Amino acid sequence: MDLKRYEVDPQSYDEMFDVAGEVRPAYRELARRLGEMSSEDFSRRQRTADILLRNQGVTFTVYSDDAGIEKVFPFDPIPRLMPAEEWSLIERGLIQRIEALNLFIADIYGDQHILKDKVVDPELILGASFFRREMIGFRPPRGIYTHITGTDLIRDTDGNFVVLEDNARNPSGVSYVLECRAVLKRVFPLLFETYGVRPVEDYANWLREMLQYVAPRGSSDPSLVVLTPGIYNSAYFEHSFLARQMGVPLVEGRDLVVKDGMVCMRTITGLKRVDVIYRRLDDDFLDPLIGRPDSVLGCAGLFAAYRSGAVTLVNAPGTGAVDDKAVYPFVPDMIRYYLKSEPIIGNVPTYLATRPADQKYMLEHIHELVIKQTDASGGYGMLIGTQSTAEERDEFRRRIVAKPRSYIGQPTISLGKHPTVIDGQLEGRCVDLRPYVLYGERISVIPGGLTRVALRRGSLVVNSSQGGGYKDTWVLAEKAGAA
Repeated sequence: MDLKRYEVDPQSYDEMFDVAGEVRPAYRELARRLGEMSSEDFSRRQRTADILLRNQGVTFTVYSDDAGIEKVFPFDPIPRLMPAEEWSLIERGLIQRIEALNLFIADIYGDQHILKDKVVDPELILGASFFRREMIGFRPPRGIYTHITGTDLIRDTDGNFVVLEDNARNPSGVSYVLECRAVLKRVFPLLFETYGVRPVEDYANWLREMLQYVAPRGSSDPSLVVLTPGIYNSAYFEHSFLARQMGVPLVEGRDLVVKDGMVCMRTITGLKRVDVIYRRLDDDFLDPLIGRPDSVLGCAGLFAAYRSGAVTLVNAPGTGAVDDKAVYPFVPDMIRYYLKSEPIIGNVPTYLATRPADQKYMLEHIHELVIKQTDASGGYGMLIGTQSTAEERDEFRRRIVAKPRSYIGQPTISLGKHPTVIDGQLEGRCVDLRPYVLYGERISVIPGGLTRVALRRGSLVVNSSQGGGYKDTWVLAEKAGAA
């Protein structure tokens, strides 16, 4: 491939090239290998990767696409390399952040010290759409709420990592991390010979061990299941993949029943008790007795069984309180409040429409801000001011004034870029990084993560539902690098 035609954007941090166009040290061997590869050879390998992923059924669902909802997740074969020292900082920062978030959730459903001390506005929390009053006064097994978290990171223009948002309800995407690693090993085996790439294949074992650790007391050999909304859910591939990798049943709500206060799974030999449910559906659908009464996705009586200690739900209900984008700006304060330390990884500057001065700034500078709906995800409910029309900006101004609690504003940050194959050539495209964190006996960060890439030129939105793709992320061992 011809790397000389690659154009470095001076307004963004490029993962592979510095501002002078020189290849960064960690990427030198990769650049050499790519430079020796003909376009035909590379294209053949790329087609092989696509076929392998399609045959494996690595798909996602776009409900709004009239052309068909089942999509093969676009995979870019140029890996993202993460030097050991950079990953060490990310790992330490995420462990710190998840510990603080877990303490915060325990507090708001417990004594609410942080609210009484006015570090966080009580109305902001108690009025959040993801706040579950049913969780007040309840402590889950081991005191862990945020068992699995996917925290989205981006680089600013100086190359520093900052947190874009936290995903503590049902973070998805880890199956793509595992599948694309397996595919890339087969398609580009020589690349792995030079770099000491830390493995990600142990994730399923880590996940299973964590689920066993948080089982109800007295469960020497706990029964685990993955609860899915069903085949029409956008992440069904992942649900079935993780269940298969862990060797546990994949169940739907209709497969479960509460009997004598215990949650049981229907099997061909009768009812079998379930101890831990890795649930992949939202709080409102878990139990029609406390959530949506029309839900057929969950199991009646499930929450009462959970409150009694008969079963563990992963993640705990109510963790969505920290997914709320209006709560996000307070995470650095949580770290200082609970851990008495400064945040290792910072946040993006954020304006809250509930604050009069912030709202005024948002309305006046909407053309240069990113406006986000606080309880939306997947790239929806968002306005990128620099790419919007006057009509769109006026509509969002009306929304902000009508429902200030529902909106925040952030500066339009030029996301870091990474060389990406576009029509056979390498072009810079915006990327983020979603590492996955497991909280069991200890907090563990999978050495890698989902690097999502905005495939459309000029786009800042990396979500698959908005035309994004993904890359393999290589965390390098201590002495890895150029040969």
